[in-house]
Amino acid sequence: MKKGDIVEGIITEYEFPNKAYMKVEDKRVLVKGALPGQYVSTRITKNRSEKAEALLLSVLKKGELEDREPICPHFGICGGCTYQTMSYENQLKLKEDMIHGMLNSVVKDDYSWDGILKSPLTEGYRNKMEFSFGDEVKDGPLSLGMHKKGSFHDIVTVSECKIVHPDFTAILKAIRDFYAERKVPFFHRMSHEGILRHLILRRSFADGALLINLVTSTQYRADGSEDISDGVYRCGVLALDELSKVLKGLKLSGRIAGFIHTQNDSMADAVIPERVVTVFGEDSIYEEILGLRFRISPFSFFQTNTKGCEVLYEKAREYVGETKDKVIFDLYSGTGTIAQMLAPVAKKVVGVEIIEEAVVAARENAKLNGLDNCEFIAGDVLKKIDEIEDKPDLIVLDPPRDGINPKALNKIIDFGVKNLVYISCKPSSLVRDLVTLQARGYRVTRAVAVDQFVNTVHTETICLLEQYNQR
Repeated sequence: MKKGDIVEGIITEYEFPNKAYMKVEDKRVLVKGALPGQYVSTRITKNRSEKAEALLLSVLKKGELEDREPICPHFGICGGCTYQTMSYENQLKLKEDMIHGMLNSVVKDDYSWDGILKSPLTEGYRNKMEFSFGDEVKDGPLSLGMHKKGSFHDIVTVSECKIVHPDFTAILKAIRDFYAERKVPFFHRMSHEGILRHLILRRSFADGALLINLVTSTQYRADGSEDISDGVYRCGVLALDELSKVLKGLKLSGRIAGFIHTQNDSMADAVIPERVVTVFGEDSIYEEILGLRFRISPFSFFQTNTKGCEVLYEKAREYVGETKDKVIFDLYSGTGTIAQMLAPVAKKVVGVEIIEEAVVAARENAKLNGLDNCEFIAGDVLKKIDEIEDKPDLIVLDPPRDGINPKALNKIIDFGVKNLVYISCKPSSLVRDLVTLQARGYRVTRAVAVDQFVNTVHTETICLLEQYNQR
């Protein structure tokens, strides 16, 4: 076996997030994108003494969990969904087996495994989607959608995406057609030339309100054309006044609450709001979770599956348990959703979040919900927890995908609280942090997986940890 060889094999091992393995000449070969039990054709891309990798060319025979046809016409081309050839029951089985297995590989003591909780919705469940402008083939027509499977550059127009509401795809198609007709160039990642970068759509499940955020470079101002003097926002080739008319004329089931224009000249392929202008309407929408109301601004974090979020937070609240007369730290608090779930029956909740806009939204949301025992602090958890005068009785952790900074984790452990509730959107980061937590005197007592990302490889996990010496 050497690089470039075409080889076939059966996927006999599968690991989170989407690592499939087959045996070739007694060597374990990684095949990204394959599924358990599939018989696949691959091309060897690496063959070293320590590892071998292969590119998936085709699936010659389906795996034992694949029991349906894909529900989306973009499946196999778009890189967004992975599990559409599986029934939802089989998706849950695969995810539960992976998460449970990962926890068992590091958890030292017996614990209660509460299985996997399903999403109430399996289609149209996302309340937010970030689409990219580009082309599907080099120098092809303008595309607006998701990255092509296995590509960093090619973009597939996902005009029939099944994990978002139909209003999203109607808006996506209208904006793509509008700029394709005007031949407005997209921003090229390599040359850093072009204008159109991203389209971010949000939708409230509470009232169907939509927030549209068009992200561009400032290269549209090359001719100096930008005029807002008479209250109408014009931007030369972007023609946002004309686009606004198109958007307002769409037949949607919800209403467009606001249209935002974000300018981003960063070299990174990420949305960085260097300047934000409201073209028309409002700059936020409102969502309701478990009886509480939340204002969601363009760049504040909010769980992307509203109905699944309720399942997640209900379980987290169960794990937290009795909160009367307790001071709770909600670290990596985002827009303060978890903090406000706990605040009505707690003495005080202190949230710490690095994104300042999210903290502003959290404070507004606390007022909106009539909660006066919430404090939200903007800054890095690593630095800010040293400055908090309150001492926690319990800590809730909901870090970003990369988990918790090791130095911050040690500071969190030093508080010595009896219980920690750790909510993770990336189980590999969670198990890494569990090694440290166990070494410093905590044990896992309960754990559960919560599926919020149907048809994809991702899953949320909640762990309840208890300090040994306070049992």
